[in-house]
Amino acid sequence: MDYYVIDAFSDALFGGNPAGVCLLDEWLAEETMQNIAAENNLAETAFVVKRESHYDLRWFTPETEIDLCGHATLASAFVVTRYLDRGAGYMEFHTKSGVLPVRKNGDLFEMDFPSRNPEKIGVTALMEQAVGAPVLEAHMSRDMLLLLKDEEQVRNLKPDLNLVAKLPGCFALIVTAQGGGVDFVSRFFAPGAGIPEDPVTGSSHATLIPFWAKRLQKEKMTAKQLSRRGGTLYCEDCGGRVKIAGRAALYLRGEIFVNR
Repeated sequence: MDYYVIDAFSDALFGGNPAGVCLLDEWLAEETMQNIAAENNLAETAFVVKRESHYDLRWFTPETEIDLCGHATLASAFVVTRYLDRGAGYMEFHTKSGVLPVRKNGDLFEMDFPSRNPEKIGVTALMEQAVGAPVLEAHMSRDMLLLLKDEEQVRNLKPDLNLVAKLPGCFALIVTAQGGGVDFVSRFFAPGAGIPEDPVTGSSHATLIPFWAKRLQKEKMTAKQLSRRGGTLYCEDCGGRVKIAGRAALYLRGEIFVNR
């Protein structure tokens, strides 16, 4: 199969979040796709099957299949427009989270995702021990969102990942604060899914966008994820949906050989 590695949410190599993209004629066995993702050892490997009017899309971490991934969707859209349907300006991906439209606007790929508005929960001692900092507020959707004091605190955070993995009901942890040169900043940790820290996370912004839209009273916002690689996301709150846009760069193109 054709295989690509794309640096998503970056306009240059070695920034953003690398995602693997595998182009298939038909689905492989789930065990095979999981083994490929583990072998690739990237935060996400996307598997794309072209249909008549859309593309089927699934995402695997090195340890498990997940229900929503932003950077690997952006990477898949990049590969579709460059190599599968050259010049395509609009595409629909059918996924476990429903139909995800992606529109290409210049060099930006704008994804249309379901909103995951978080609900406020109580701050616990375990949360503060896990992140090693005072927590102003805690909220929960698929992921746990912890609000910190400022951008510097988010940037310098050194969480205890063993404790993060023990946070109850938490698939992954988002830490966030209002930004300086942007509207908000964040970092994302999912040790239970084999991702100690994700460089730039589209799916977490399905939670971050409605959270910050209410707090800032803004629909359109710019966000940065403050990992070592870093990345910029252009965000819009659309009620029950969110739009997340970013750029991408090709790192690798090759072939994977497996037995069906």
